[in-house]
Amino acid sequence: MPKINGNEIKPGNILEHEKGLWIAVKVSHVKPGKGGAFAQVEMKNLRTGSKLNERFRSNDKVEKVRLDQKAQQFLYENDGMLVFMDTETYEQIELPADILGERRPFLQDGMTIQIEFHEEEALSAQLPQKVTCTVAETEPAVKGQTSANSFKPAVLDNGVRVMIPPFVGQDEKIVVHTDTMEYAERA
Repeated sequence: MPKINGNEIKPGNILEHEKGLWIAVKVSHVKPGKGGAFAQVEMKNLRTGSKLNERFRSNDKVEKVRLDQKAQQFLYENDGMLVFMDTETYEQIELPADILGERRPFLQDGMTIQIEFHEEEALSAQLPQKVTCTVAETEPAVKGQTSANSFKPAVLDNGVRVMIPPFVGQDEKIVVHTDTMEYAERA
């Protein structure tokens, strides 16, 4: 693994620090009046989710870790475990359902997602940016209501609540951003 200087750390870098894998969340470079400059790095542990603030001077060496991304197809859920299949080798792996966090309801049968691995250990999973869902229930449109800046609540077929424009009705398919969980467009 390549070693980088403490002042080269950027947000999103994966670092091996204190026998753990950490992602740099925030990095601010500080140049005090006295003493040498340093990077104040807020990090999050990829395995436990705990946070840590650490100072790295420019001459400190840190291991930068590269994660391998693999496309995996979702097959089914079994006892809180999600079963995925590698689309090239047909190898199956099981991951805990909480690896997706609050975006879990957007995972659909047969969906291909990106899973990041470090030495055969799955650390994170990312859904596609946009997913098509069906509006299960919503209020009927009110006449005279403009579509410029008004939204109405809706429940999708996966149980997620979103705000949608008034012209979208029940049983219509819409596209939702998985990162913000907001309405994007009609499907």
